[in-house]
Amino acid sequence: MKSMAAYNGREIPKEDKVFAASGKALDAVAKYGADKVINATVGALYDDEGRLIVLKSVEETMKSLPAASYAAYAPIAGTPGFKKAIVKAALGDFEPKSYIGVVGTPGGTGAIRNAVANYSQPGDRILTHSWHWAPYKSISSELYRGIERFEMFDAEGGFNIEDFGYKVKKLTRNQEHLVIILNTPANNPTGYSLSMDDWYGVKAVLDEVPMDKKIALVLDVAYIDFAGEPGEVREFLKVADNLRANILPIIAYSASKTFTLYGGRCAAMICLAHSPEVADEFVKVCSFSARASWSNSPRAPQEVIERIYSDEDLLKAVEQERAAARKMLLARGRAFEEEAAAAGLEIVPFRAGFFVTIPCDDPDGLCRKLEEKNVFLIPLDKGVRVSVASSSEAKCRRLPAIIKEAMES
Repeated sequence: MKSMAAYNGREIPKEDKVFAASGKALDAVAKYGADKVINATVGALYDDEGRLIVLKSVEETMKSLPAASYAAYAPIAGTPGFKKAIVKAALGDFEPKSYIGVVGTPGGTGAIRNAVANYSQPGDRILTHSWHWAPYKSISSELYRGIERFEMFDAEGGFNIEDFGYKVKKLTRNQEHLVIILNTPANNPTGYSLSMDDWYGVKAVLDEVPMDKKIALVLDVAYIDFAGEPGEVREFLKVADNLRANILPIIAYSASKTFTLYGGRCAAMICLAHSPEVADEFVKVCSFSARASWSNSPRAPQEVIERIYSDEDLLKAVEQERAAARKMLLARGRAFEEEAAAAGLEIVPFRAGFFVTIPCDDPDGLCRKLEEKNVFLIPLDKGVRVSVASSSEAKCRRLPAIIKEAMES
């Protein structure tokens, strides 16, 4: 008997490429030492000595929680204090005119999953950009949906609004519902962020969608608080808050990233609805899906975030620590960008964030070649991903020449 599982048409790989590459890197560190290895696989912030960065103010708040604050169940949609705080964390100083609905999720993955489950139908295709986080496809497949990709960049390296518009029209001809996932600012895996001109282009495309079609515009903003100044990187919200009634923006906000609580699995999905009825429906259907999949999200990080936003001094301390980490991350990204230009290494247009991507024809082969030099990257469909989040600035300056040499050999 070859299998007991019901695969149901899903393509399930033997291993997850990200965790497999990370495992190899850790083995190499154990064998040769951290100074002899470049582990650019990890999607989390590490300091120059290779230690996970946890904001001290967040750590101390977590340690101060009484047992009841982490051991008790949280409400399905999140505690009231958390829901209020997470909206402030996600939107910053922006005050929307839309009606807001909030549902807590275990990481941004949960927010994407619930959006696909509730705002598309089995057999639908989910639209996203050609360079995207691989689990978008896995989530869609698990829910019996497919993926449609639009080319993310045009010939000049700008956001390809023309192909985006073409794919939106193509899919809405045959589907009543359409989920669109845009991962910006600081896209994973490229580090690209849509400009305001790009956003007005997106709005123009969506303004042409017939009113009898229902669009869920999912904005995966997992890396927003490491993409630039908090107010500037949220400027796009004034476009998202001004779309037609048949477009529902859903912000997938990862507190796991913003508050360095990766293992805490804390996030929320936040809608900007035209009516209180649509916002209430959003909370109802997404809470139902949460109950039917993971049930409750972890309570401890919710309590931490509520405490941070109820204490002005604590919030200021968190923001100052995060700003220092953001400055370090941006310096690493710029260092890689500069050295790539000097080495003649092509990279996908980069703005900010945890990752830089190099296009290539044989990503798996390139990664195998680099592993011989104790350099570990993540192979993608059309390139390799470099985590500047887990690599020191010095290593970010060394990497482009090493990658270029491996590509040429």
